[in-house]
Amino acid sequence: MSLSPLLNASLVIQIHTFLAITAVILTVAIFTLPRGSTAHRWMGWSWVTLMAIVALSSFGILGMRMVGPFGPIHILSAFVLFQLVVNVRAAKTKNIRTHARGMKLLTLGALVGAGAFTFLPGRIMYQMVAGG
Repeated sequence: MSLSPLLNASLVIQIHTFLAITAVILTVAIFTLPRGSTAHRWMGWSWVTLMAIVALSSFGILGMRMVGPFGPIHILSAFVLFQLVVNVRAAKTKNIRTHARGMKLLTLGALVGAGAFTFLPGRIMYQMVAGG
């Protein structure tokens, strides 16, 4: 394993990666807390903020262009931003079932699903793990 590929990447990629990894760690902590507790809410707001910055920072990553400067990751990022608003609104209106389901799906899609694609050959995370 080598951090060189990430350390040699642009600052936006470094920030994006660090915050995404932080969001993964925070996700584990949030899922272990009692729902609705002060700690759950505080960590939840932190997670929402992290995810918003991760999604927004992706617009500065232009490696997989398909339509102008945009690629598939940018569609996912726009969807993540939309879903963050929808899911926070659900919590604020006490629609806890919708909030919980939406946040779990967002975690699976935006962190687990998208994160898995970062380990494809040629990508920075793959190079880090494979030692390239």
